[in-house]
Amino acid sequence: MEPKNFSPLIYDYLKKFQEDPTSRVFAPLAEAYRKAGLVDEAIEIAREGLRVHPNFVGGRVALARALFEKHQYDAVVDELSIVVREVPDNLVAQRLLAESCLMLGRVTEALSAYKMLLYFNPTDPETARVVAELETQAYENGMLVLRKDPAPQKMMIRPAREAISGDDRILKEQKIGQIERLQNLLVRIERYRHHGA
Repeated sequence: MEPKNFSPLIYDYLKKFQEDPTSRVFAPLAEAYRKAGLVDEAIEIAREGLRVHPNFVGGRVALARALFEKHQYDAVVDELSIVVREVPDNLVAQRLLAESCLMLGRVTEALSAYKMLLYFNPTDPETARVVAELETQAYENGMLVLRKDPAPQKMMIRPAREAISGDDRILKEQKIGQIERLQNLLVRIERYRHHGA
């Protein structure tokens, strides 16, 4: 690419960054690189800046935007999960997180991020439509339970800390174990019927 294709902002930000590599100007420089189509350079400069300013939200969002353009959705989720915990009203971060989770097929996480977007911007009809669609999809796939659904027969009381930090992998293994036990029981019942008849 010839220099004339670059935004003058790139040169301004680059000059400032070269004068002071510890400044936070790396974030707008990364954004300018990304907009100019220099996505790899955007990722490199954002990561370099985040080594100096690891808690700088603007830098993480700039990095996430560039990673999103490279279809590195897992990396986007890693970057933005930190951001939305600290600054839940960062709408750019919430939207990027939601879209990345959706691209990864993580519907419930995408739904959560879209709901946060809707909470902070309740008049956005597009986000409201996406939330409604994802809720329907999550409900139909058994990932979401509505209040009108029958309550489970046996309620298990757990400490709040355990409920909040529940490991999805362990829960999945427990459910698989329950299904296997039920299947074994059904096999035994069938054998009993055939032998008893």
